[in-house]
Amino acid sequence: MRVLMIDGHPDRDRLSAHLLDTYAAALPASVSVVRFSLADLVFDPVLKHGYAKRTEWEPDLHRFAEALDACDHLVLAFPMWWGAEPALLKGLIDRLLLPGFAFSYHADDPWWDRLLAGRSADALITMDTPPLFLRLSYGNAVIKRWRKQVLEFCGFRPVRILALGPVRKGAAEKSLPGWEARIAKLARSIRPKEPGKKSPRLAAFLGRNP
Repeated sequence: MRVLMIDGHPDRDRLSAHLLDTYAAALPASVSVVRFSLADLVFDPVLKHGYAKRTEWEPDLHRFAEALDACDHLVLAFPMWWGAEPALLKGLIDRLLLPGFAFSYHADDPWWDRLLAGRSADALITMDTPPLFLRLSYGNAVIKRWRKQVLEFCGFRPVRILALGPVRKGAAEKSLPGWEARIAKLARSIRPKEPGKKSPRLAAFLGRNP
């Protein structure tokens, strides 16, 4: 089983990196892990022409796309800032999850094909907001968006998301042992996909977009 990890913090060696370390340490020895840090990727985060005109991928985006295409399971870790992910991570999904690679709209109806089906995903989201307040006051907006409008939209299932907070004023240090236990449990519970369920997409995408 191939697991792809992405540290979605735009800085190095932050809490999200430690949480991915915890996840990786709990994985079975047979699992192959490829890991990226957003802080190390060099790319323009702005999709300047939308879907009207193709913006070529930089080498780092191409490498990440290859790893995403090959993976069976995706793990993201990032902080919630102003109710969403950091801008650089938003830029990554804007540039990467393109029609023909991640999804494909139907010509004659409002539906679409989820081209990354056969893969599963876990997301670890840190925040200053207490998770109960996130649910009661904000309706778990960031969680619903990442599950329904990003990952499941492209075919990832199941999608499991941990909201980890608050992190301010020493709260993260107090809660960290419990968070680590929950993350390790997630990592130990991933299961290999059934043979043939996952369809590689990158070659076909590049073939349609020379």
